[in-house]
Amino acid sequence: MVSSGNDRSCYWWNQRNRELAELGAYVYTCSRNETELNECLQQWTTKGFQVSGSVCDMASSAQRKDLITKVSSIFNGKLNILVNNVGTNIMKHTLEYTEDDFSFFVKTNLESAYHITQLAHPLLKASQAASIVFISSTAGVVAIDIGSIYSATKGAINQLTKNLACEWAKDNIRTNCVAPGIIKTPLAESHLEDGKLLEKYLRRTPLGRLGEVKEVSSMVAFLCLPAASYITGQTICVDGGFTVFGL
Repeated sequence: MVSSGNDRSCYWWNQRNRELAELGAYVYTCSRNETELNECLQQWTTKGFQVSGSVCDMASSAQRKDLITKVSSIFNGKLNILVNNVGTNIMKHTLEYTEDDFSFFVKTNLESAYHITQLAHPLLKASQAASIVFISSTAGVVAIDIGSIYSATKGAINQLTKNLACEWAKDNIRTNCVAPGIIKTPLAESHLEDGKLLEKYLRRTPLGRLGEVKEVSSMVAFLCLPAASYITGQTICVDGGFTVFGL
């Protein structure tokens, strides 16, 4: 399987890859941060997992092509699982965003996932039973009052999931999406330091707490297993009920 990452911390990215590696997957992963990548690879290999990876900035078209070339060589032209986990966020109100902000979000959050999936298609088709999992966000499912460009890119990922599920079913490729709510990671906690956003979120969350990283990674792993073989085109929210809360 291939797992891509850019701005996610090792805290999140590590757990998702570990979950799949523990189930016996050979994981090839990437990050644009070489130090972080090497630290994670060392952790996994010490535990006996089958894992390797390389430095790749997923916002670069040339580096995406180079990544798939490496992956094709390692997996002999076949790929069973592709997990698209690239994403970043800058919290601003709509009138504060610039044209450069817009381009940055689209290139990082949408274009990278779209293009790497196109490039991976021949490998996924060759496996004859492949699974693609996108990582989206609840911000792409319901409206929030800040971060409109981020929300738009995540909404686009949700729709891409549906389109590919229909278009590529003939190639025995399933496509699903996991949309987390606010999960306990250093990145999320930095946005919640003033307490107001956290309080507002918890009021709207029936389970009344933040999510744990493992609660997301377990859903990703499930969607890659034969047990999920009749599930495709779905965006599954792992959010403690945030997206279904009513007044």
